[in-house]
Amino acid sequence: MNTMTQTAAGCCPSPVTAAAAAAASCCARPAPSFAGRFATRLSELADGIDKPAVAAALIALGIALFAPQQLGTSMAFTVESVVSILPWLALSVALAAYAKASRADTLIANAFTGSPVRMIALGALFGAFSPFCSCGVVPVIAGLLGAGVPLAPVMAFWMSSPLVDPEMFVLIAASLGFEFAVVKTIAAVVIGVSGGVVTHLLVSRGYLLAALRNIPTGCGAKRRTAQPIRWNVFGDSEARSAFAAGAISNGAFLLRWMVIAFMLESLMIAYLPAAKVAALLGDGAGAIPLAVLIGVPAYINGYAALPLMRGLMDLGMDPAVALSFLISGGVSSIPAATAVWALVKPRVFALYIGLAITGSLLAGYAYSLYRHLA
Repeated sequence: MNTMTQTAAGCCPSPVTAAAAAAASCCARPAPSFAGRFATRLSELADGIDKPAVAAALIALGIALFAPQQLGTSMAFTVESVVSILPWLALSVALAAYAKASRADTLIANAFTGSPVRMIALGALFGAFSPFCSCGVVPVIAGLLGAGVPLAPVMAFWMSSPLVDPEMFVLIAASLGFEFAVVKTIAAVVIGVSGGVVTHLLVSRGYLLAALRNIPTGCGAKRRTAQPIRWNVFGDSEARSAFAAGAISNGAFLLRWMVIAFMLESLMIAYLPAAKVAALLGDGAGAIPLAVLIGVPAYINGYAALPLMRGLMDLGMDPAVALSFLISGGVSSIPAATAVWALVKPRVFALYIGLAITGSLLAGYAYSLYRHLA
């Protein structure tokens, strides 16, 4: 056995050949070739590029080249949108950073214990009554997954949270009626539970083994051990540093992706304005798939959409169509989808979008059936 193979045998679980040792991440490797070093250097350079910043710059450049008259409007819209959502983002980022710095995230993870049914139901109910918007919930989700909460209850929370909250319930009841508010709340919980169940089935069959991007793996990965909670993070220098680092990291991550999302949304508003959306939606239950198709990318802010839906319903639109539009956009609007894509792996993202579309369709048809039978 040569030196390399002996080293491999010392760090790997079983004896290996020289070729296998070179392929194993935890074992010694032979000196790389020039091509290998060049590829590694390119990979390091790519990793060092701020991809969201480059993407935002390319979008702005594209607008400047192909629609210069839209550049100022898009920039103003992006700034205004970021400022408007900043308080919610700051709150969610601070909560996530506090949970990690104080080690309270282990308590949160422990709350999601027991049978899968209990965890999924708890996640859906907590999401429906939480104040987080579809973007502000992202760092909370990252914290839950990082703390070891299973993906299924997290998905249940994630699906239901953007659809309704106490303030939204009151506004919906005032503008679209108490029945509509109750129906949307029930739909939020059912969609959350259904999404959690589907996710649990997929995870149990090995299709979704990891959710977050950039999770530490390999030789350097360590399991988190139970440690005492530090409730007063500002009284401990180590906890303060952890809080500041977490808040800055999550805040910068979200802001960069939100800039991209709002720039894209400004283009959707410019070239697919609310009046066109209203004209395309139609007034019958048969328009439900079209409402979902339009609502997914071209969602209007949940609060701003309420008077538009009220006006369309007054003109004869089936409330089921309005429900499908509000649900599809609430879960998978451009800002929310962009944040989700940046956070999780493609399979989880595809599942998230698929659940949003399916839930929107089923909720619309169920409400339409209820209204015809009532």
